Amino acid sequence: MSYGIYIGRNLTADGHAWLAGYGDEPSSHWLEIVDRAEHAADATITVGVGPESDMPGHRTQIPQAPRTARHMRVSYSYYLGVPAPITNGGLNEHGVAVRDIWSTSRDELIAMTPSDQTGPNYSDLARIVVERARTAREGVDIMAALIAEHGYSCYGGNSHIIADPEEAWVVIQFSGGKGLWVAERLGADDIRASRPGYVGVVPTRPTSSFLYPDHFISTAVELGWYDPAGDAPFDVNAIYGDGKGPWEGMVWVEAEMRKRAEAGPLTFADVCWAIQTEVLTGDTAGYGQVVPLVHPSHPELRMMWHAPVGPVTAPLVPVFLGQTEVPDEFAQHRYLTTGEAHRFLDCRKADKDPDTVSHVSQGVEVSDSAVYQFKRLMHLAFQDEGLLKETWDHWRLLERRLSGELPSVLRSAEILLEAGESKLAGRLLTRESANWLGEALRDCHALTASGLARLRLRGGLNRSARPLSPQQLW
Repeated sequence: MSYGIYIGRNLTADGHAWLAGYGDEPSSHWLEIVDRAEHAADATITVGVGPESDMPGHRTQIPQAPRTARHMRVSYSYYLGVPAPITNGGLNEHGVAVRDIWSTSRDELIAMTPSDQTGPNYSDLARIVVERARTAREGVDIMAALIAEHGYSCYGGNSHIIADPEEAWVVIQFSGGKGLWVAERLGADDIRASRPGYVGVVPTRPTSSFLYPDHFISTAVELGWYDPAGDAPFDVNAIYGDGKGPWEGMVWVEAEMRKRAEAGPLTFADVCWAIQTEVLTGDTAGYGQVVPLVHPSHPELRMMWHAPVGPVTAPLVPVFLGQTEVPDEFAQHRYLTTGEAHRFLDCRKADKDPDTVSHVSQGVEVSDSAVYQFKRLMHLAFQDEGLLKETWDHWRLLERRLSGELPSVLRSAEILLEAGESKLAGRLLTRESANWLGEALRDCHALTASGLARLRLRGGLNRSARPLSPQQLW
């Protein structure tokens, strides 16, 4: 399902907007930094879903852009049969950030979706936007053009938040094979949570704040879902969505953030709390991201705060667009990677069946898996309130220390970049991020060892078939 929250710049202590969230998928997750690239005039990419997807379709080729932007993202290996690797978005060198969030369509739209649907799926759209968009609005236009020309492959409806330092857009794509989508603009005074993605009442003609295709209103009229002669407003959620309005967790977190904003400008810690609180975040959260929406002096200085699992029991640690690599521990591992159960780090059967060889490199697999280790800590903490509080306090202290160190690191890299020493700047950013990520992983091991020893000695390990976790609003 996933979750995202946008906070406008007029409400923050730092004077810039934020985009935060996490992905809700059970499979493996890994951090990637993808370099900018030039592509041949006839280059194509494969998009869509195949016959094995929960809502089947046909994979097709569409033109690749002449150039794609450097960006960082989290990828994962499975959701409802959508072809891997999958992504919910990330941050690119132009300052465009994307978060993908599930948004179910009306049952009748899902039922009328063609079984041979074609066009980009939700992950394709997120990836293409971080590869191509220079502004959030351009991201909306890219999605609209792709859907109009190539169609849209869905699993029941979906949405994205696309944000840059100036504004953000909530974009919802609907099932049905009719090319239906809608976008709502968010600005400097807005707080918007998405889970699911939500747009309510819209004017019956597009405006600067509400966009949709020409047939958006007329399709509802033709299907008998809207009477233009009546007095009822055009409520997108009621007409094309699940009709439930904003879900309870969305209402709760937006109200909590508004309350904090009324008491004073929202801080970095406030923004992080919105995706860390155990009221919203648990085992289903596959990772966490917090993106400061700023325009630094050099694209290499763009960064996001990353947690390898749900940040209720993991720290958010800076990762820079200018760093040259991701530590092996935070790269793709076999743990929870779909399909790895029938593969080997062995090539003896490769001639007969290439899929018997693991998709994970042997060199990476021999390193520790951050996702695995932080999952261990999560499930220990969920069995003991004292350990959960201890873990929370430890990671929040680490984040405060890192946020204090961050300006000096960015300034050091900026000096090197202005001196034309981009390689040295990349080396600096890579080292600092790797050191911080490594420190967090070492602390994770220590907290896990301590917590496991205490729970085992007290006979407190939950060996029942029912997992323990904090109660959530979702």
